[in-house]
Amino acid sequence: MLTFAGKIINKNMTEERRVRVRFAPSPTGPLHIGGVRTALYNYLFARKNGGDLVFRIEDTDTTRFVPQAEAYIIEAFDWLGIKFDEGVSFGGNYGPYRQSERRDIYKKYVKQLLDAGKAYIAFDTPEELDAKRKEIENFQYDNKTRLSMRNSLTLPKEEVEQLMASGHQYVVRIKIDAGQEVLVDDMIRGEVRVKSDILDDKVLYKSADELPTYHLANIVDDHLMEITHVIRGEEWLPSAPLHVLLYQAFGWQDTMPRFAHLPLLLKPDGKGKLSKRDGDRLGFPVFPLDWVPDKTTGEVTASGYREQGYFPEAVVNFLALLGWNPGTEQELFTLDELVEAFDISKCSKAGAKFAYEKGIWFNHEYILKKSAAEIARLWEPECREHGVKEPLERIEQVCSMMKDRVSFVKELWPLCSFFFQAPTAYDEKTVKKRWKEDSAETLAELCDVLRGIDDFSLENQEKIVHAWIEQKGLKLGNVMNAWRLALVGEGKGPGMFDISAFLGKEETIRRTRKAIEVLGGGIS
Repeated sequence: MLTFAGKIINKNMTEERRVRVRFAPSPTGPLHIGGVRTALYNYLFARKNGGDLVFRIEDTDTTRFVPQAEAYIIEAFDWLGIKFDEGVSFGGNYGPYRQSERRDIYKKYVKQLLDAGKAYIAFDTPEELDAKRKEIENFQYDNKTRLSMRNSLTLPKEEVEQLMASGHQYVVRIKIDAGQEVLVDDMIRGEVRVKSDILDDKVLYKSADELPTYHLANIVDDHLMEITHVIRGEEWLPSAPLHVLLYQAFGWQDTMPRFAHLPLLLKPDGKGKLSKRDGDRLGFPVFPLDWVPDKTTGEVTASGYREQGYFPEAVVNFLALLGWNPGTEQELFTLDELVEAFDISKCSKAGAKFAYEKGIWFNHEYILKKSAAEIARLWEPECREHGVKEPLERIEQVCSMMKDRVSFVKELWPLCSFFFQAPTAYDEKTVKKRWKEDSAETLAELCDVLRGIDDFSLENQEKIVHAWIEQKGLKLGNVMNAWRLALVGEGKGPGMFDISAFLGKEETIRRTRKAIEVLGGGIS
């Protein structure tokens, strides 16, 4: 198959097809960050090729269904800015897009497989299957064992019909014949060849809930929704040969999508797939949003990137480079730039270490990219919660001075509270190090100098105070360090004249005199 300009041409076809990809999560809980990356790559591929991105809900596993999960997934992508063209909650011409609403559609295709002898009905109970597993080491239901089981291949037709008529529960299994070589054409991994002898006869349909399993529903939906490319996680690679065989069983080889199996996201340390436990252990989220399974209690059972203070564009940028490399030194991309640069053939085959510290770096870089006004609007609610009554313009001034020192907006208050609240105590270690025997006397004289300055701008203060220090023969560091302690309460903050200019003459002198009064000759 060749892909260009939003169209896909199969060498066995004369018809051009518009590129269509899908993201099809199961609503079983919060969306893992690996699923977010899969959706992102589908989005980038669709936009790069002028195609469509379909949002489908695969909810055939009724035992694991979580009602609020679907809304969570939609909200997560809305926050991230990943837009779908059609699907659940978005509409479209190929619906319904929830698999639980497509029961009758699947039944038609189950019957087609049974009528063609490509599948069969099995009545084995869970107890019988367990007994067989104990009897045969590494047992699987396949071409070697199926004739020893209770199914429509071994039972008389009349008995099969009687069992079904009496309501006996059954499953439908695909019939995989031995001696075939199954070719999976993967855009990342190349040609993957698998012998059919090692494949088991997977369950395609369950009479208990009248729903197909993932394997059948996935193939039928992809075909009917005209999906041209299936981009999914590496964990689905073992299922790909089965899916190829199903396409062949239905006679849909000419419209079979091309596969791309993305590399796994791996633990930041050690080996294995990234899990929630890794995030809990190392202190980073593995979900886009906080997960609150019980709205009545409001308890957060899993933290999310949004509530941890990450910008959505930073999360998208971070995830895009986990397993894909643009081939350049560029690291910061807008979503449009990612679309322009994206080439799925440049995805890695090897797993990608989830270097969560890099995600923090990205968030810091996006703080630097945002204006002080943007950061101030984000920070203003927290300032108000702490009783700050200053106008937004004043908050913006602080952000202009300090935003380059933080990776998250939530880090600003602990770092910058002194701009709005005078210190009520003085850091003991800083006092011991920075408050000298003559600091009180020096700062008292400095207050007199400050009192005489009419133009209290940063530049004018700096010129006058530096001249006074030079005239007195004082050490600049000693004066500035003691003065910082007086205004801030500890040894942090921007330049001293940035601080004093912001505070203004009266507040600067008041804080300085308060420190002289409290600290006096220092701590012995």
